[in-house]
Amino acid sequence: MKHISEREEELPYGVIHKLLKIAVEDKSIISLGPGEPDFPAPPEIIEHTKKIADQVNHYSPPAGRHELKEALVKKVRKENKIKADFDMVLPTTGSQEGLMLAMMCTIDATEQIIIPNPGFFGYVSTAELVDAVPMPLQLKEENKFEPDPDDIKKVITGKTSAILLNTPANPTGNVISKKILEEIADIAIDKDLYVFSDEAYEHIIYDNAKHVSIGSLNGMHDYVVSLFTFSKSFAMCGYRIGYAVGPKDLIEAMAKSHTYTTIATPTISQFLALRALEMKRTYTNMMVKEYKRRRNMLVKRLNDMGFPTHMPQGAFYAFSNIQRFDKDSKRFAATLLEKAKVAVVPGIEFGIYGEGFIRVSFATKYELIEKALDRIEKFLQKY
Repeated sequence: MKHISEREEELPYGVIHKLLKIAVEDKSIISLGPGEPDFPAPPEIIEHTKKIADQVNHYSPPAGRHELKEALVKKVRKENKIKADFDMVLPTTGSQEGLMLAMMCTIDATEQIIIPNPGFFGYVSTAELVDAVPMPLQLKEENKFEPDPDDIKKVITGKTSAILLNTPANPTGNVISKKILEEIADIAIDKDLYVFSDEAYEHIIYDNAKHVSIGSLNGMHDYVVSLFTFSKSFAMCGYRIGYAVGPKDLIEAMAKSHTYTTIATPTISQFLALRALEMKRTYTNMMVKEYKRRRNMLVKRLNDMGFPTHMPQGAFYAFSNIQRFDKDSKRFAATLLEKAKVAVVPGIEFGIYGEGFIRVSFATKYELIEKALDRIEKFLQKY
């Protein structure tokens, strides 16, 4: 009998997608749920898209276009301090495909991967799609949601194959310090584990925070797959272009598997990624400056309303404790949507340790954030 696989049927339906659909259909709702920049792509990218539109109708090699790979090597060497070469870089159809390829090529069925919790909702499902076993690593509010190396040691078993890190982090906004990364690196070497490092928000950092790629640390050459994207830093989510940097043998295996996922990263997106790397960071810096302005206002008001909220060091999310009002984040978010016409993402979407929190995005215009906060404040008076 024909049927849908158990693997697919067990994948969760994310509340995020429902919230965004409702927010699009009901114009009275202000959405603080977006996980993508609210800015258009940079003008140079838009113009270059028009310029090359008649030159990009053919496949690219599964391992990526030569000129883009050379530019990516220069970028990660200069900016991320990763000692990469040509055969250690693979353009992917977004960093999410890079993560899936990395898992497919390193983790066998029933082997375990340690995943931060709360963490991006796609991590667990990606692991389950390759029949790996996700092991939650609790990120604690009192530690500003920074991974604790001692907690990592406690989660490791004889079946553990990899540790997944996300810095700057979605949904918590934490940027992992170099000291903690060094301790995690020592654990990976000692236990012979891969580290998958999701660095999607690498350029969206604030104040005195410093983004460090764990792949740049001594001894990590053979252990780390660093995952990057053009989605956040260049407001190019729809172009679906990212890249992975890792050990040559693993990148070669990922390129081989790439043939059976998307064949190759879109040719037009690879050319546009190359153009983005040639640009000055003026546009990115403008976005970050505006995100910071919104962040400062948002976090202050959330704390004033009784939602304890750490000041995020990176990305564009505030992760707020709602337990003074409700311990059930789905119920609270649904009520907020119905009564205040404001959409936020319930913390439980990011794992069991996200319960009792909501994620509030500031990838929304300043004036709309203010209006949404006014609605929430009015709503709380009756809640």
